[in-house]
Amino acid sequence: MTWRWGICFSLAAASLGAATVSGQVELTNSLDPTVQKHKNYSGVVLWLEPVERAASPAIAPKTVKVVQQDKHFLPHVVAIPVGGTVDLPNNDPFWHNAFSNFSGEPFDIGLYAPLTSRSHTFRHAGIVRVFCNIHSTMSAIIAVVPTPYYVVTQEEGKFGIPDVPPGDYQLRIFYERALPANLKFLERRITVPEAGLALPLISISETGFAPASHLDKHGKPYAPASGLYIGNGQ
Repeated sequence: MTWRWGICFSLAAASLGAATVSGQVELTNSLDPTVQKHKNYSGVVLWLEPVERAASPAIAPKTVKVVQQDKHFLPHVVAIPVGGTVDLPNNDPFWHNAFSNFSGEPFDIGLYAPLTSRSHTFRHAGIVRVFCNIHSTMSAIIAVVPTPYYVVTQEEGKFGIPDVPPGDYQLRIFYERALPANLKFLERRITVPEAGLALPLISISETGFAPASHLDKHGKPYAPASGLYIGNGQ
């Protein structure tokens, strides 16, 4: 786990009075084949919290979509500012029940039918781990952040946080398969100039990560598939 320094600046946003903070992440010591073989560095959330001043509010309430399809949440990781909404359409031919009952903001949108959708608005910052009460293998991450300056990396690991007013910020990072202590070590206070800021490579180690099982929304082990859902394609 390293932080490779080498700061440079960009004039791309200078004329707009707000800057872009850009950079690249890499994932190391991973057992995931998509990371090992294909260098898929997606799913890292980075956000900037202003130091000694409040963050400017988002221009408009933010809504993102997490589709339930083929017994997966797609995308697996999303980020929204506090007050944002996540739509959870069910594109499968069977029922789903998205919920979260630990960490972040607990919610339960109930059981709902194929080709329908429900949503939840998040009022508190935190990392929300989402599951389906019917399908134990389904999971997603919703990062609810207290700032409008954030990004989720795609496969190549490059990122850009646009429209950041010049000033001092604390860089925060979340990645599902990294230990909290490792991520805390990577956090930095940065100063964003009007010309923008290119951060050094951020190298995130998955060392020490161990997958953990979860319980259903009632805090009990998942039951075997029942006849109620077998006929609906579970």
